[in-house]
Amino acid sequence: MLPFRQVDVFSAEPWLGNPLAVVHDADGLSDEQMRRFARWTNLSETTFLCTPTDPAADYRVRIWTTAGELPFAGHPTIGSAHAWLEAGGVPHGEVIMQECGAGLVDVRRSPRLGFTAPPLVRSGAVADDLRARIVTGLGIDDAVVADMAWIDNGPGWVGVDLGSAQAVLDVVPDIAAFTDLKVTVLGRWDDARAAELGADVEVRAFFADGRDFAEDPVTGSANAGLAQWLVGTGALPTSYTSRQGSVIGREGRVRIEADGERVWVSGDAVTRIVGEVDL
Repeated sequence: MLPFRQVDVFSAEPWLGNPLAVVHDADGLSDEQMRRFARWTNLSETTFLCTPTDPAADYRVRIWTTAGELPFAGHPTIGSAHAWLEAGGVPHGEVIMQECGAGLVDVRRSPRLGFTAPPLVRSGAVADDLRARIVTGLGIDDAVVADMAWIDNGPGWVGVDLGSAQAVLDVVPDIAAFTDLKVTVLGRWDDARAAELGADVEVRAFFADGRDFAEDPVTGSANAGLAQWLVGTGALPTSYTSRQGSVIGREGRVRIEADGERVWVSGDAVTRIVGEVDL
């Protein structure tokens, strides 16, 4: 039996964030055991905490979806750091150093858990044929797209700026056309609505990667990539809060702060289930 936690990430209110399953002391598990358990949880991600192989790291995390392993993902980074600390983990330095498939990732503890966005592995313009597929998959007219770019920091995201938050909420994706796409869309709230919601932008993320098509509740990696892209171009300020999940009954909040060349992605994390799992 291994220690187990289920953490609600990007919300301090119960059941409104993105759940993450975390298995501790997972060094002895095989890839197949991890794969099978991740499929069984049927969550967007399940993580396994292991002994680091890099002496600079505090722990190593392996991140699995129901379809396979990811080199990096955002809400699993925050949720895993939270679970590791809660289980008695003590970082070597001021920040927590996470080792994952993408390398070392800094995770700060204050004012809330947050990670530095890893470098994009693919950025820049989207080819015309892919752009056409994305527009069709989102069920929108190309004329409403303010901008589109690769923002891939591991999972494979393409970012789409739709200008207004209402345009984001109005998206009704064509599930049959989505196939293997991973697309995140963003739009801005006006000042009055932003003050009311406590959020400056609305974000949604859609993917199909071997499981049924899904809309992700709250997505750290997508928000990280959007910030690197749109803060970098001046289309968004260096500090803002995004809201995600409202269309599917969640109310996630992701805090973005650009500090020089670094982008911090922060959010709340609360453990909802503690126990043991027999793998």
